[in-house]
Amino acid sequence: MTDLPRLADGYEISTDPGRLDTGRVHDWLSSDAYWAIGRPREKQDRAIARSLNFGVYETASGEQVAYARIVTDHATFAWLCDVYVDRAVRGKGIGTAMVAAVREHLRPYGLRRIMLATHDAHGVYEKVGFRPLDRPDQWLLHTFE
Repeated sequence: MTDLPRLADGYEISTDPGRLDTGRVHDWLSSDAYWAIGRPREKQDRAIARSLNFGVYETASGEQVAYARIVTDHATFAWLCDVYVDRAVRGKGIGTAMVAAVREHLRPYGLRRIMLATHDAHGVYEKVGFRPLDRPDQWLLHTFE
């Protein structure tokens, strides 16, 4: 699957860490993303610094409107996380286009898999080839209490 969903006119995707609005990313995630509610700014900044980050920006203003973070070894595995699209621009296909851009950015590394977890956005990810685990019974989780 190599067809890239088209990003809406007036927006651009970048992996340039210098363009990230880390304050905005933290605000989005810590106040409006069920998986990161209350995440401290210092922890978010550390996560950003140690990850591959994607931003979507309005071309005219440069304002960031979406974010995704990837944890990867660039050889065998990647974890896609912290995917967020500003509520003001949802419904324009920005999230789907960003996830497709992540997939294509990672394709040349020959990764075996890209994993993610979602409670409510399965349709966004299925459009670009993600599917439920074939054998969820083979996966384990450890959480620190």
